[in-house]
Amino acid sequence: MATRLRADARRNRAALLSAAREVFAEQGLDASLDEIARRAGVGNATLYRRFPSRRHLIAEVFASHMTAAVRLAEQALEHPDPWAAFVGYLTRVCELQATDRGLAELLVTSAFDDDERLAALRAAAQRRAVDVLTRAQRAGRLRADFTRHDLWLVMMANAGVNRHATEPNAWRRQLSLVIGGLATR
Repeated sequence: MATRLRADARRNRAALLSAAREVFAEQGLDASLDEIARRAGVGNATLYRRFPSRRHLIAEVFASHMTAAVRLAEQALEHPDPWAAFVGYLTRVCELQATDRGLAELLVTSAFDDDERLAALRAAAQRRAVDVLTRAQRAGRLRADFTRHDLWLVMMANAGVNRHATEPNAWRRQLSLVIGGLATR
């Protein structure tokens, strides 16, 4: 049975999670925990009392993001047009990466696969993503040789574009070129 937190402890936890979402989105997974505590308006001891390690904090922050990634794929599978569903799914995932550096890094690393919840969510997201791309291939719209690994490479490339490009929407151009190369003729 989980221990019920006092009202101030609940507020501190919520403030820490909110600050962590912001800081990880801006700076990535290696962001300063001191900065997270500062933005939350609490001391480092409070942060470590609630989240004993960076990994615990990252798992808590990004579980909801990974759940959203699963939902994106499920929504794509409901779309009547398999190609539009694939393009929409890929665009939305890349857009999420563009707006959240921490998520961009998390989507292309296996460093957190030892966290059961994140690993299960990542596996579910990958399974559903494969369903989306397989559906587009069966419809004859997506190259037959495009694999789950290729999808991961597209996300890695997108993360790199987002991190290094000087113009804010360079990822859209890069994705447009990729999608053009993925469509069957």
